[in-house]
Amino acid sequence: MASPVARLAATTAALSLLALGSPAQAAPETNLFESYATCYGGAVRSYFQTGGWGGDAGPYRTSTRCKDINVRNASEFGVEACVIFVDKTDKCNYRTYLPSKSGFITVATNVRDGVRFQVRFETLRYEYEPLVAYHAY
Repeated sequence: MASPVARLAATTAALSLLALGSPAQAAPETNLFESYATCYGGAVRSYFQTGGWGGDAGPYRTSTRCKDINVRNASEFGVEACVIFVDKTDKCNYRTYLPSKSGFITVATNVRDGVRFQVRFETLRYEYEPLVAYHAY
């Protein structure tokens, strides 16, 4: 007769295998890094000699590379960014804060391909340093 410890170990091993199971169908392989590289690989640089109070970059036209409009702030200071869909309005969508030296941050989501837009930057105070940003769309 098997010891209680051996039975417990065998039961635990069997339950572990049942819990893991095997999927009926494997999920398609997704390389998230590759999709990011494709989207951000076409990024466009904006440069303002003096950050000042901010400024508008563009107009640009959305592409099939990204489903969102993404901005990276490469400046030494934080800014607020918003998107203006120039064929519809001259007003901003909601503002998004971009800290200094940020990674890419989404400023507009689920935007159709071929839409014209500008990115408006607003600094929190007058800045003498250059304002540098990258846009992926």
